[in-house]
Amino acid sequence: MAGPLSGIRVVDLTSMISGPLATMILADQGAEVIKIERPDGGDHARKVAGRRGGFSASFLNNNRGKRSVALDLKRPEAVEAAKRLVAGADVVVQNFRPGVAERIGLGEAALRAVRPDLVYASISGFGHEGPWVHKPVYDPLIQALSGLATVQGGSDDLRPRLIRTILPDKLTAIQAAQAITAALLARARTGEGTHVRLSMLDTVVAFLWSSDMTGHTFVGDETPDIQAQSFVELIYASADGHLAVSAYADRDWRGLCRAVGRPDWLEDPRFATVALREENKPARLELTQSELEKRGTAEWIARLEAEDVPCAPVLTRAEMIRHPQIAANGLIREIEHPQAGRLRQTRPAATFSATPAEAGHPARRLGEDTAAVLAEAGYDAGEIAALMAGGAARGLAAEEAAE
Repeated sequence: MAGPLSGIRVVDLTSMISGPLATMILADQGAEVIKIERPDGGDHARKVAGRRGGFSASFLNNNRGKRSVALDLKRPEAVEAAKRLVAGADVVVQNFRPGVAERIGLGEAALRAVRPDLVYASISGFGHEGPWVHKPVYDPLIQALSGLATVQGGSDDLRPRLIRTILPDKLTAIQAAQAITAALLARARTGEGTHVRLSMLDTVVAFLWSSDMTGHTFVGDETPDIQAQSFVELIYASADGHLAVSAYADRDWRGLCRAVGRPDWLEDPRFATVALREENKPARLELTQSELEKRGTAEWIARLEAEDVPCAPVLTRAEMIRHPQIAANGLIREIEHPQAGRLRQTRPAATFSATPAEAGHPARRLGEDTAAVLAEAGYDAGEIAALMAGGAARGLAAEEAAE
């Protein structure tokens, strides 16, 4: 088999990051994904900076393994073509603003009429009901509203800070892929489809609750989040760089004390237990930093590893892709793209022993598969030509297709 989702067909109506990354995860796991894009430029991610050979890195990194079909969903004949594709699909994923899919004729009810057991997934920014449902959304807004920026700032009374990666988008993609797979499992057991709804806001708030909402878990005992974090936190400066050291458990703390030559810390009543070390965290981290800045990173890693203390060097992105552990994992692969040239891509993060899956073909040109996919849906050559001539669909010109 070509992956655990082999035989599953997904129609992808999404753009940007959260939806496309979710459907790419499904494609990596063996699903056939048909990406429907606007003929006049396609997914907005095609246009962003960092480009070569007509492709942006963002589009390449979130759309491998998919077929590209260009349909103008403002035209009824294109909507009808999309429905024809859905009739043979198992899953539809859309991240239009709430209400848009219904307005253009691709809402759940319209598509369930052509595929009753469909798994229909809707991804939104703030939710599907409520006062913010129609507001435009980008990742920083979710970081702000969810409390994530305050968590990153370290305290309610310090300046909020954004995480410098689009975590809400990417986390929502992973949650969406998991939820769609769960819905497919339920359908296999019951024969019934379902509507999977999730928002970026809900995803991040639920994510934070796992570890960052201690002061708001016990009703009636809410406490303000005013515990400021030490400036060194858990990334320490060495004499020639930086390293991460995590000495939470008693065994790890004892190992750290031995590695830095400070057995006296073991007698300090402020650090006698895990709870006390957390309570006195700023002082503990300041003391640790004062020792770690005396030697280079490589020497500290060797000393800490000898005591089995959790530690790692802080790597730049260029250093990370060449680290021996990354190489041992076989995570980063180089592939040839017909237009963009040689690329680095990651393999799928999850591997399956019984149904091994490989990352699919590189991201396709806009409309590269329109004619083939429409033909598979029952359109004849004349009908396909008419759709393209009328602007409802777009394919590659003959000279492009021959490249």
